[in-house]
Amino acid sequence: MTDSLSIVIPVYRSEQSLPVLMERLNGLLPTLSSQVEVILVNDGSPDNTAQVLDRECARYPWAKAVHLMRNYGQHNALLCGIRQARYQTILTMDDDLQNPPEYIPTLLAKLNEGYDVVYGYPETESHGFLRDLASRITKLTLQSAMGVATANRVSSFRAFREQVREGFCDYRGSFVSIDVLLSWSTARFSAVPVPNPPRTLGESTYTLRKLIAHAMNMMTGFSTLPLQLASILGFVFAFFGFLVLIWVLGRYLLQGGSVPGFPFLASVLSIFSGVQLFSLGIIGEYLARMHSRTMDRPTYTIRSITGAPHAATVQRS
Repeated sequence: MTDSLSIVIPVYRSEQSLPVLMERLNGLLPTLSSQVEVILVNDGSPDNTAQVLDRECARYPWAKAVHLMRNYGQHNALLCGIRQARYQTILTMDDDLQNPPEYIPTLLAKLNEGYDVVYGYPETESHGFLRDLASRITKLTLQSAMGVATANRVSSFRAFREQVREGFCDYRGSFVSIDVLLSWSTARFSAVPVPNPPRTLGESTYTLRKLIAHAMNMMTGFSTLPLQLASILGFVFAFFGFLVLIWVLGRYLLQGGSVPGFPFLASVLSIFSGVQLFSLGIIGEYLARMHSRTMDRPTYTIRSITGAPHAATVQRS
């Protein structure tokens, strides 16, 4: 049990899974807290999700729907819902039933042990080789950006204290990574294993391309690792060039001739040119991020809010 709980769920193309999720939450919420709200953020879903969402919010007094003007992305929608949350403990989860609501008490119990953020990471992942590989790369990137060991066990199923939100309450960037923002306020992370049942309703919209783009955005938006990598590569190849110079001079002094052959010269020039272009590309990515922030694009824009204006007090059964 917890004193009060806000559950934030980003919603996109989930007209089939929403009724099932809401029904399962309805049976569970009275056992979690006497003060509960569920904030469902419609991330510009193009199907009938908005209508289903409004219908479900009219059915359950503890639910509130926030409709965004367009699709901003999962983490942007999460940030919107987190800022709408009013209670002491905030929990986020997916809308596809792959985060079992029945394991919410497990996360809350771990949080009560003194942690500020607790993840429910999947016991097993089975999205295919490429998808799993992209997920691991994303988590390695997160570990660099967050600076905590738990980064390799992050997931969308997370619970944290309201005070953690204060660290990013004024964040206005157009790109959002909730996990990195959480690390701005605390280093007291933990994680517990939870089942990850396969999705049976609807289709996942989190493709391999989106995962790779998310990892790239995190590297250039929240970490200086690529710039450090470019510096290391520059140093390594500068040292390599110095060794080549010593070899050329040594051969000339010892044998009285230069190193013959155009292929050798062309290979060395190609290596150095490639490293320079690679480094310039990394710097260009950072300049693009700076340009995007100077435009002051909104993180999200709310179209409307439906459902209970204030969270209802649930009755314990």
